[in-house]
Amino acid sequence: MSLDGERRARVALSFLAQPGDPVLWAALQIMTPVELLAVITGADEDGDAALTDQLPDPALERIMPRWRERLGEVPSVARLDAWQESGMRVIIPGDAEWPTQLDDLGAVRPLALWARGTADLRTACLNSVSMVGSRAATAYGNHVALEMAAILAEHDLGVVSGGAFGIDASAHRGALAADGLTVAVLAGGLNHGYPQGHSQLFAAVARQGALVSECPPDRAPTRPGFLVRNRLIAGLGRGTVVVEAALRSGALNTAKHARELIRPVMAVPGPVTSEYSAGCHELIRDYGAMLVTCARDVLDHLVPPGAGSLAGPRCGPSRPRDSLDPVTTAVLEQVPVRGARGPASIAVRAGVDLDTAVRCLGALQTEGFVTRGSTGWMTARRDAR
Repeated sequence: MSLDGERRARVALSFLAQPGDPVLWAALQIMTPVELLAVITGADEDGDAALTDQLPDPALERIMPRWRERLGEVPSVARLDAWQESGMRVIIPGDAEWPTQLDDLGAVRPLALWARGTADLRTACLNSVSMVGSRAATAYGNHVALEMAAILAEHDLGVVSGGAFGIDASAHRGALAADGLTVAVLAGGLNHGYPQGHSQLFAAVARQGALVSECPPDRAPTRPGFLVRNRLIAGLGRGTVVVEAALRSGALNTAKHARELIRPVMAVPGPVTSEYSAGCHELIRDYGAMLVTCARDVLDHLVPPGAGSLAGPRCGPSRPRDSLDPVTTAVLEQVPVRGARGPASIAVRAGVDLDTAVRCLGALQTEGFVTRGSTGWMTARRDAR
């Protein structure tokens, strides 16, 4: 794994600090990763003094010794090479594969991303949607997530989620079933693969998309780490769909990040009696989330009008009578389903003259819409009124 100064510094810092460390973010507003690493290792005493002058926060005094204690955890070049041979790679800002939409996170963008998979991360996420929801998903939620993700994948949208049980897993599986791109953003290191019960799913995602984490490969996830990770899920997608969420669901945290990034936030409604949809209803009612019930709704919010194959007015399933002209349709509407009616009565009710009514009835009989009995005209049973 080729390590220039910038890449080496970012990799090292990812081992010293936890993702989302606010002191690290503040320090990186003052100096580059290379300069900060030099301060931590003691190679730049002047820089240490300058950092302390500009960040008088006592937190820096407490955390700097902790960072220095972890210097022994920084991997050797040989260890990094072994990870690369296993199919892992490090992506940093400025790389061709770096998803530039993460730059919208500003000061809280990740130092680096560890990735595994066949897909180019930037390409996979350039036109993608994030789908999140409850781990304890209902059959309804799993069905919606699976179907929605599959249809979106068929329309060339990547699907980004967190690899968890429930809605996340259904979203990934839907995209995989449609041979689409999907990205799983993990809260722990890629070698840890949490949850472990998804090892086969993660292998499938790597074959068809990408696994991503900002944590070092062997680091286990932490409770705060799941919430910190959510900003990446929101940042990678062009919009976020919450399929199912309770009022205290972490999926609402992802939606919050999406709102802060001024990205579309969408929510799927559910039964009013379901606690697992209460968070979605709150997003729609109190936070202006867009109500979506299918992939078409999501595309309407993400794809410019007329740009997709689903563009155009919506309509229900077509019926044979949809091809009839307005006059013939008016005549058909006056032919009773039960009983029979004479042509003169049909003409008056339809607002046409008798000759027109007789002509239309003949055409409708030929097409199988109506039949003629001894007491008048009646609708054929095959006609779906």
